[in-house]
Amino acid sequence: MTSYKKNLKINNHMQISIRQASIQDTFIISDILQEVATWLQQRGIPLWDDSELAPERISQDVADGLFFIADFAGEPAGTIRFQLEDLLFWPDVVQEDSAFLHRFAVRRHYSGGKVSSALLNWAVTHAQTLGRSYLRLDCDAARPRLKAVYENFGFRHHSDRQIGVYFVSRYEYKILPPNDQKP
Repeated sequence: MTSYKKNLKINNHMQISIRQASIQDTFIISDILQEVATWLQQRGIPLWDDSELAPERISQDVADGLFFIADFAGEPAGTIRFQLEDLLFWPDVVQEDSAFLHRFAVRRHYSGGKVSSALLNWAVTHAQTLGRSYLRLDCDAARPRLKAVYENFGFRHHSDRQIGVYFVSRYEYKILPPNDQKP
């Protein structure tokens, strides 16, 4: 597993660091995901089944280097799974052209946009360094506030799709080559 870390300045005093999770971070990732799932369930918006988030269910993805953690002021504040193939949710796109995001979660204490924006910005930059043209993600189609977050960031609605028991809205972000980026 290669180590990847990027610091993002939030203000003069605080930084958010994005780092690749190690196997020792499995319980931290599980805890973040379960915290968000519980919070959503309490609001009548079930997202993930608790069994999907158990350490033993995510440990292989962590070991494979798919999970990243956002540390805010030295504390784990959020997580994201970054993958280079997604045939389940995106079977109709060229896989080599895209990077895919799943299990995007921010602890409630750090909600408000800074951590989520840092994770999304990191994902765009990471996908760009890998030569990918698109960053793609999906979310429950019945979550207008979450969809607005993605749209405000710059994601474009691609399509809606039934995936097993989930009806999802799929979003894509067009990644410009490094020399085409605005200053």
